[in-house]
Amino acid sequence: MSLSSRVTGAVTAALMVAASLVMPTAGHAADPTGELEAQRVDSVPAPELAWFTCYGIAQCATAQLPLDYDDPQGASVRIAVVRVKARKPASRIGSLFVNPGGPGGSGTEMALAASGFLSDSVLDRFDVVGFDPRGVGSSDALKCFPSTRDQSVALARMAMFFPYGAKEESGYIRGAQALGRACSDTGGELASAMSTAEAARDMDVLRRALGDAKLTYLGFSYGTALGQYYANMFPDRVRALALDGVINPVSWVGTEATGGRLQDDRLRSADGAYRALTKLLERCDRVGTKRCELAKGDPAKRFAAVARKLRADPLVLGKDPVAGTVRLTYALFIGLTLSALYTPVAGDLVTQMTAEVETMQAGSAGKARLRAAARAALLDRVTQLRTPARDFPYDNSLEAFAGVMCTDGRHPADAAAWPALTAAADRRAPYFGRAWGWGSAPCAGDTWTAQDEDAYVGPFNRRTSAPVLFVGNYWDPATNYREAVSASKLLPGSRLLTSDNWGHTAYGTSTCVTRAVDAYLLRVALPRAGTVCRSPLQPFTGSPGMMFSRQASATEAGKQLPPVTAPVGAGPRR
Repeated sequence: MSLSSRVTGAVTAALMVAASLVMPTAGHAADPTGELEAQRVDSVPAPELAWFTCYGIAQCATAQLPLDYDDPQGASVRIAVVRVKARKPASRIGSLFVNPGGPGGSGTEMALAASGFLSDSVLDRFDVVGFDPRGVGSSDALKCFPSTRDQSVALARMAMFFPYGAKEESGYIRGAQALGRACSDTGGELASAMSTAEAARDMDVLRRALGDAKLTYLGFSYGTALGQYYANMFPDRVRALALDGVINPVSWVGTEATGGRLQDDRLRSADGAYRALTKLLERCDRVGTKRCELAKGDPAKRFAAVARKLRADPLVLGKDPVAGTVRLTYALFIGLTLSALYTPVAGDLVTQMTAEVETMQAGSAGKARLRAAARAALLDRVTQLRTPARDFPYDNSLEAFAGVMCTDGRHPADAAAWPALTAAADRRAPYFGRAWGWGSAPCAGDTWTAQDEDAYVGPFNRRTSAPVLFVGNYWDPATNYREAVSASKLLPGSRLLTSDNWGHTAYGTSTCVTRAVDAYLLRVALPRAGTVCRSPLQPFTGSPGMMFSRQASATEAGKQLPPVTAPVGAGPRR
């Protein structure tokens, strides 16, 4: 494409986005912050943040905040904060808080990466601020085991994407029980104060410390739940909340009627992943063999055959100097598939990997060179996904994830119920029901006993002082599009922006989404109701054999996709 064509296209896109924006009506009446919540946070003096230069581009500080907002003079927790100052201070709007999801993702790391994924217009006018929620990252970290050795021994049974078969399931349950009990015992003081409501309270105090009258926030994946908690706990303190890759907080928490079900039976991440895989394989069949390696024959049947063979007979890929023999199991294959579905180039990644496994399974002596290439490619894929062996220093990522998820929501009472419940989920959403269902096993009521008496469980339909922007994409494998639809209906005056992009979350995948979100953050201008953004990067339309990179997949020149929390070897994250 010529430079003049690019310029013309960019101008046209900008004009189309501008024409599709509407300003909210004046006098958007808000529900007041509840008396109890106001008393909790407003009684805490705004901390004086002693900023110092860090990482060459930012300022760092820590804030001591109450462990329990009902006892502000009691124990405290240290919260790490990073700020990247606005590039044009004279036209600065205020602070933009960011969160990458997880739960357990680092807000400070996302703020440090801001220049790579946020548009220049946003960077010019906002101080980008990230904080690590209590228990996470550089804040006071949840530590459930006395030592790395104790942790490694206890969690060795969970060192897989998900368990498959009675033997693995039994071991995984024992590991999950060890984790839940350790966090409720050794880590109980902090684990009992890690609900999303506490992070929302911390964010409100930090907002005040930074001098912002109301909150401007951009949250991804689980970060959308944090944004909605804030909107409902502090509805009259909202300037703009952009929520991309949406979790419905009612699904996240559960109700009396749904509390005995797996959390993902409410969220339906598995259903979203299966829907994306099914559509991807349909498109593979449609484009033919010149563009998709699985198009010879029925792609869905070929994928199913590969999965079936791996259930019975894992592949030996080679030796690793640390991990020893590396095997591609059925669960790891599904983990790699789900990881690929998180990206805009899911079509190429999933079909190439499946073809590589087919080559290995064929075992033809006459194709030694092809088998060697397939083995090397698969070994590289597995190495990238696997969680490194636990060693010094102490890695609390799984504990931080569970600390929020288990403290927030309702879960089945008995960990022994997970095999039957996840098998049922897998029948509903093949391949991914187990993958998404097993992640909540440490939360079983008879295992995770740490409770936050101040956790927020609703209502989630408060009227906010400014409309909230929800962004959902059809093919998201982690946050089902239906969650964006249902959540957007809860908050009066909110707006849903829809995208047809592939991968997890939508910001950066099309000019339409990116500029609509930017306009909302900058001017609180909403896209018109019913707007559907079209992403230029669709399955099997790029260069054949292309691999994923956050930079190559972004539509804005010089930018990359947001560093949203992604799957790891111990299971998927939101």
